Amino acid sequence: MTLRLYDTMARQKRDFVPADTSRVTLYVCGPTVYNYAHIGNARPVVVFDVLFRLLRRLYGDDHVLYAANVTDVDDRINLKAASEGVPIGAITARYLEAYHADMRALGALRPTFEPRATQSMAMIISMIGDLIDNEAAYEAQSHVLFNTRAFSEYGRLSRRTLDEMIAGARVEVAPYKQHPADFVLWKPSKPAEPVWESPFGPGRPGWHIECSAMIEETLGLPIDIHGGGNDLIFPHHENEIAQGVCALRQPEYARYWMHNGFLNMGPQKMSKSLGNVELVHDLVGRWPAEALRWALLASHYRQPLAWSDEVVEQARSSLDSLYGVLRRASDVETLETPPSDDYLAALFDDLNTPKASAHLFALAQALEVASGPERRRLKGELLACGALSGLLGADPEAWFQGAGDPAFKVRVENLIARRAEARSTKDWVGADKIRDELASLDVEVMDSPGGATWRLRQRT
Repeated sequence: MTLRLYDTMARQKRDFVPADTSRVTLYVCGPTVYNYAHIGNARPVVVFDVLFRLLRRLYGDDHVLYAANVTDVDDRINLKAASEGVPIGAITARYLEAYHADMRALGALRPTFEPRATQSMAMIISMIGDLIDNEAAYEAQSHVLFNTRAFSEYGRLSRRTLDEMIAGARVEVAPYKQHPADFVLWKPSKPAEPVWESPFGPGRPGWHIECSAMIEETLGLPIDIHGGGNDLIFPHHENEIAQGVCALRQPEYARYWMHNGFLNMGPQKMSKSLGNVELVHDLVGRWPAEALRWALLASHYRQPLAWSDEVVEQARSSLDSLYGVLRRASDVETLETPPSDDYLAALFDDLNTPKASAHLFALAQALEVASGPERRRLKGELLACGALSGLLGADPEAWFQGAGDPAFKVRVENLIARRAEARSTKDWVGADKIRDELASLDVEVMDSPGGATWRLRQRT
């Protein structure tokens, strides 16, 4: 079975063949830590976490190196630090900690490396120096700019002409630029902004050069896979390629380019100006985090995802069904087994998570009607498939009952037992009162032929 990935550069699926099977490299553009991450920021994290898990299964945990950077010097960070009267490090530490907590809640594994721009300044400065030496960059009025005309393939990834790129970048055409498309590698810091010494004068780096330098420092260029959102294809990834190829004088930057589609709030683009930004920090307080992860994987990663409460509720309902099957099979000893071939085939086909999820339901249905040793095998297969996508790792009872404390659970179970007794004696009024009391505790009772079970309602 061969892993096939859609390569943005080639505009088609390609068999994945790493340069070195003992050292497979993956880089994904990470967060700019000046605020809490929104759910759109979480989509590439979850998508490429599935890829990371799949690559580890294929090549071994120790043979896959995954780097996701942290942008911790940025205009937005500077503004927030200035408004609070604190160093930028106080802002970035606060929101990086929150980011880690949110992504951990969503089931994302920590990358092998998490380079930070402020800790990679020596490599950034060195790479800029190489670009100047290679006549691919020039100094002008205390700035260093990349010379886009020095790279003949500039625009190949986004398939834009130079004129289209100038318009699309919407950057200021400063008088010191040799060409309007040229972009900043180093710039002078404004008063009160962080500053680093360099051969080009005191200042700070441009955004694009940071990623190229951090990739070279942690993984080494070229890499096997570079990932990120569609919005990064141009100008960020286009500029990364130009910098890396010209600085190191090599023909290739990344062997495969992967980009996830946009996440919209229903039919609208998620935007602060529209007031429809959903923060992961808030969502994990309202919904089970695994339901958020399922919802992020419900559409193929390359397609747009229309986010809504209905999408998350549907994800929660899907997980209810699967955890319900696992709860009813709680007396079955799990047989350790690899994921099924059908599940692997779906993920090997450019991370087709919707098709993979459909196979989870097929396994669950088979488990419901199976008997004997077949139940052990199917339960193990269902759990192995889920684990490969970071799903179905919770205790089924805990899934339905949330993180309630033991005393709360005892109270709920006692109320349910009293309600069952009232129903058995046809005391419908008493049963309804108990159900109302349970509802006041945000407990939803689910009656079935096998008895009543319960779960906590969505928190608002």
